[in-house]
Amino acid sequence: MEYTTQKVHTLVIGSGASGLAAAVQLHIRNITDIAIYTEGLAMGTSVNTGSDKQTYYKLGMYGSEPDSPVFMARDLARGGSMHGDIALIEAAVSAQGFFNLVNLGVPFPHDVTGQHIGYKTDHDPKRRATSCGPYTSKNMVHALIDEVRRRNINVCENRVAVKLLTDPEEKRAVGAIFVNTETGKFEVVQAENTVFAVGGPGGLYEQSVYPKVHTGAIGLALEAGAKAYNLAESQFGLASLKFRWNVSGSYMQVLPRFVSTAEDGSDEREFLREYFDTAEDMYSAIFLKGYQWPFAAGHVPGSSLIDIYTYIETVERNRKVYLDYRSDPEDLDIEKLSGEAAGYLKRSNALASTPIERLKILNSPAIELYKVNDIDLEKEMLEIAVCAQHNNGGLAGNIWWESVNIKHLFPVGEVNGTHGVTRPGGTALNSGQVGAVRAAEFIAGKYSSSTLDPERFKAIAAAQMELFEKSGQVACNCSWQAERKIFQKRMSQAGAFIRSSKNVVAALDEAYKQLAVLQSDGLQELAADDLAETLRNRQLLAAQVYYLEAILMQIDRIGSRGGALVLADDGVLINDKLSDAWRIKPEAVEYRDYVMYSSIGAMGFPEIGFEKCRPVPEEDGWFENIWKDFRTGAIYDQQP
Repeated sequence: MEYTTQKVHTLVIGSGASGLAAAVQLHIRNITDIAIYTEGLAMGTSVNTGSDKQTYYKLGMYGSEPDSPVFMARDLARGGSMHGDIALIEAAVSAQGFFNLVNLGVPFPHDVTGQHIGYKTDHDPKRRATSCGPYTSKNMVHALIDEVRRRNINVCENRVAVKLLTDPEEKRAVGAIFVNTETGKFEVVQAENTVFAVGGPGGLYEQSVYPKVHTGAIGLALEAGAKAYNLAESQFGLASLKFRWNVSGSYMQVLPRFVSTAEDGSDEREFLREYFDTAEDMYSAIFLKGYQWPFAAGHVPGSSLIDIYTYIETVERNRKVYLDYRSDPEDLDIEKLSGEAAGYLKRSNALASTPIERLKILNSPAIELYKVNDIDLEKEMLEIAVCAQHNNGGLAGNIWWESVNIKHLFPVGEVNGTHGVTRPGGTALNSGQVGAVRAAEFIAGKYSSSTLDPERFKAIAAAQMELFEKSGQVACNCSWQAERKIFQKRMSQAGAFIRSSKNVVAALDEAYKQLAVLQSDGLQELAADDLAETLRNRQLLAAQVYYLEAILMQIDRIGSRGGALVLADDGVLINDKLSDAWRIKPEAVEYRDYVMYSSIGAMGFPEIGFEKCRPVPEEDGWFENIWKDFRTGAIYDQQP
């Protein structure tokens, strides 16, 4: 197969908020031989997602409430299964990452005195969260794109990454292979460093709030042998389907009706009523879903029962579920709601007579974003389901966001598994910016020179292209679209927020078989898009195997926690209004002190294990010593 070869000092794969920030931070530090390879600047999760009020989590910066990096780190790590030093770094560097964005023009609000106001988000004991509306991450991306252009950083669009190149002898990354979807040609890129900013595994699930243009590429790193953390820990939540968007925050706090219908739209009913004794209890629970939007095993019993009831309606009963903002039922009396719900609506002056009127008062942009996507909440109901939303796990990085076992590879953003079981809302955006700063600083401080042997690289690239050539000698009789639908449906059925050993074991068997078939299928005579998507299916399926193996370990050893319930015949019945099938395996809480890792075993299959969480460092540093280590670059040699 024909291919071209390029050389760059640092390759950035992906153009979301973290990848763009990494490129900017590298350029600030005089690493100017950079290239961003991306499917497109308008692609990916960061530029295409948000929520009612998309949150950015950072160190507290308002009023007299005390905060510190250690305080914030403790709160980040409190959910469990998170290394404390990583939590401290995400806290300590949060202000730098935040003000980098402020200085680029991202409109985070401040008051007349210049204080950046905050509010409490989920799992947040302080008012650290901020937002510039439904499009926070989109605003971040646009500001960063402008800065990339001002700095004349090279951006190569219409490229799909199909292979990470590594030197197995030196255990380091050396570049990547792409398919140019305009020409259909392979492009090989040699790179001293690779910043891997490919986002979460959006392409794995059928029911997903990841934008359709985002699929993720963690499978490329897993195929290359990169170690991963906490792959079983994901977030799921209620989201709209026609236009993929989280229905969190004010979408719930204005108390919409939950309506289900038959597939043909007939037999409309408010299905939640069968599970609650009073209308007040039902609407108080709906209100709490705004604050507690992600499904959480810890909120069962509690507001996360609404996710389960929606799952029963959509999956078990095969009905459609909608939110209706057009009218209130006759029995809704806001005065009888919980004190928290009634007090919030009163203090917000949102005591209007319909959900849509209350939403206009609380958050009118939340209405407009649907309207620009051809959904008018004043005239139609909004179809929803429980969807995959975020992977708290991902690739294993050290304190500089470098892969723990592949040198010169820097996973940043959602693809880096820094988060534990639960996390405050908005920490993902902070983590991506912190990771960009840390990776750029380390590359500039430690990896600024060129150490790759060009001849060695040519041999590695040629060997991989030869494998593609051999694969291409067998005619491809499959449709990549059909193959993708198969494994996406499998993942939503077995690997979403409702899990059982029986389903995962069966799904794993199917995934291994499908992957073997896809790896034997050829690449000859495929059009550019088909070639890229066929190779994408391979890495997505490889990732599915890793995720399902991790989920199976969670089922066997850990039980229900975070974003997942594990069903078990001998488990605990979670609600007396549900059948015996809804018995769950309780959590083995001792595993909160461990991070689950996944890596390639001796036989080439995933190997799953646990490592003890490192604590939050609380050292009493001495300025002169730290200054010396900083001046001499000794900080880059210090690892936990």
